[in-house]
Amino acid sequence: MATLVLDNGAYTAKIGYSQEKVSVIPNCQFRSKTSRIKTFTANQLDEIKDPSGLFYILPFQKGYLVNWDVQRKVWDHLFGKEMFKVEFADTSVIITEPYFNFTSIQESMNEILFEEYQFQSALRINAGSLSAHHYFSTKCSELCCLVVDTGFSFTHIAPYCRSKKMKEGIHRINVGGKLLTNHLKEIISYRQLHVMDETHVINQVKEDVCYVSQHFYKDMEIAQLKGEENTVMRDYVLPDFSSIKKGFCKPREEMVYNGKYKTGEQILRLANERFAVPEMLFHPSDIGIQEMGIPEAIVHSIQRSSKIQALMQPHFYQNIVLTGGNTLFPGFRERLEADLRSLVPAHLPVSVLLPANPICYAWEGGKLLAHNPDYDEMVVTREDYEENGHCICEEKFDI
Repeated sequence: MATLVLDNGAYTAKIGYSQEKVSVIPNCQFRSKTSRIKTFTANQLDEIKDPSGLFYILPFQKGYLVNWDVQRKVWDHLFGKEMFKVEFADTSVIITEPYFNFTSIQESMNEILFEEYQFQSALRINAGSLSAHHYFSTKCSELCCLVVDTGFSFTHIAPYCRSKKMKEGIHRINVGGKLLTNHLKEIISYRQLHVMDETHVINQVKEDVCYVSQHFYKDMEIAQLKGEENTVMRDYVLPDFSSIKKGFCKPREEMVYNGKYKTGEQILRLANERFAVPEMLFHPSDIGIQEMGIPEAIVHSIQRSSKIQALMQPHFYQNIVLTGGNTLFPGFRERLEADLRSLVPAHLPVSVLLPANPICYAWEGGKLLAHNPDYDEMVVTREDYEENGHCICEEKFDI
């Protein structure tokens, strides 16, 4: 019996059999501006010759799976003969969903997994629970951990004690990678160049040049300096998709501070945008989102979870795990640890762990779970579902 682990994120799907390696694939469809008729699915993105003005069709809106037609096409592609060649009748699937997912979405997912694809058995679980399972598997002596999952749609903070999630402490901040990319598009469009249609390119710019500032106001002052004194400023060469396939950052020694470049490349000059965009994860109020930033939300979450037992607080602060794509911004972990240090009582040690691959951390947890001796007790088989319907899934899956 094969087990397929699918961490079905709003931006990428992390998928692979529990004996094999993981593949990270865009969880969406694309249309290019040249051929509006043809739709490209998931990893067919590489076939598009000119990805400027790329049009995304996403199955997720605001973090929840609402566009089933698109999701079906992506799954058909992933499960089909081009990719994973799934034999549904003897395959078990572990699939992730967001915290506090809507019942209607859960029921649609049950129907598609069991009635359309006819998987032998399925386990629906939160990605954070898989991350916690991964953490507890590697650190057997620990009883508590706090998973910070900052992804495409939003950031979740979820405390776990003895592998059980503590619902009263789960906190959601409505800031994710999508918002950061959109904000960067707006800033660049307002200051330099109209890029509102260039989501794909600007997302790449964000990943290449943005970082989390350790001293925001100090960096702001540096960003206002002229010429070579401005150590924050970078020139980003935009791709033209003929000779330059992928954008890149010009090395500092090649930068021209005054006047134009002799070469004909199109340049974006970025200064305070580099750190002002990721800053929204720490201070969403900067752009008028009335919510706490990640450090405050962590303290809030731990205080709510530890109401019953104050003794648990130190265990949470010492076991904070970062997952999701936004944690890859340089300086993210250090800044979070520094901000927490200033908020947490001095006698409590604070430790923030950034795994080697934070994007696939939950998937790896699913892989470990598939080899767990109790795995068969956790899943719902197709026979169970055909006999009892949705209620058996509600009973078994702790969502």
